[in-house]
Amino acid sequence: MNLEIVGALMDFGAGRRGVDMGPSAIRYAGLEERLKGLGHEVTDRGNIGAPPSETLKIEDPRLKYLDPILSVCQRLANQVAESTAAGCFSVVLGGDHSISLGSVSGAARGRNLGLIWLDAHGDFNTHETTPSGNIHGMPLAALCGIGDERLVTLGGTAEQTPKILPKNVAVVGARDLDPVERDLMREAGVAVYSMEAVDRYGIGEVIRRAIDSASLGTDGIYVSLDLDVIDPMYAPGVGTPVPGGLTYREAHLAAEMLAETNQIVGLDIVEVNPILDRSNATADLAVELALSALGKRVWGTV
Repeated sequence: MNLEIVGALMDFGAGRRGVDMGPSAIRYAGLEERLKGLGHEVTDRGNIGAPPSETLKIEDPRLKYLDPILSVCQRLANQVAESTAAGCFSVVLGGDHSISLGSVSGAARGRNLGLIWLDAHGDFNTHETTPSGNIHGMPLAALCGIGDERLVTLGGTAEQTPKILPKNVAVVGARDLDPVERDLMREAGVAVYSMEAVDRYGIGEVIRRAIDSASLGTDGIYVSLDLDVIDPMYAPGVGTPVPGGLTYREAHLAAEMLAETNQIVGLDIVEVNPILDRSNATADLAVELALSALGKRVWGTV
C-alpha cells in the first residue's frame, strides 16, 4: 500500500502532559523503516503542531482548550482527507485521543466507515457528563453525533453528521467507563466489548464480532488504537494507564485479524507518553502492532 504518516503534537485534550512527544518516540522506534520492510511505499508528512498549553487559557472547564483542539483536528481532518483522496492509507500518530476526531472525520469524508476503537476507556462523555472537562474523553461520542455542536460538526455543517453511525462502532478492551458514559453508549447502540468479554469469549471471538459490527454496510473500517488498551505491564508509557488490559499476544492477534479483513482504511496510534515509558518500550510495541495491522504475520503450521 501507499502509506502516509502524519503526527499530531497535541496533549491538551488530556489531563497529563507528555503524549505530544508520542509521535517522536514512535518514529524513533523505526516506524517508517519497518513499514517499508513489509513492502509498503511510505511517505512521512511531518507533524501538525499545537501551541503549548502553558500559553493558553481554559475558557470553559467543561471543554478544556476547545478552540486549539478544534484547530488541530480540522487541519488533521483536511490532511487525512487529502491523503485518502490520493489513494493513500493514513497512519496517524498522537497525541492524545482527541486527535481522532480529526483523523476519523477526514477518513470518513464522503463515505460510510465503520470504526473499531481499541481503548481502556469509552471516550463517550460530553460537555454535560464529563467529570474532568478533558476532551480526550469525548471524541467517540462526537464522531457519533453526540455532544457539543462544535465537536460534532467539525468541518462545518456541510460535513456529514454523524461522522460514523453508532451501529458501526465497536469499542474493544474497555475497563474504565463512567456510569453516565456507559448509559450513553448503550442508548446510542455502540457495541462495547469490555475486558470481561475478552476474558469470557477470548480476543479472537471479540474481534470477530467487532469486525462484523464495523463492516456491516460500510465502505471500510478505521482503527483507532489507544495504547492504554494494553495492560501497563506491556505498555507502561501511556497517558491514562488502567490495570487488567490486553496481553502482548492478545493485542497482536487483534491487529493480525484486522489486517486479514483487507478492509482497514486508516490507523490511529495514540496516547504514547515517553515521559512515563521505560526504554521506549511502549513506542516499540506501538510500532510492532502497526506492523501486525498492516500485514506482518508469524506463519506456522496449524
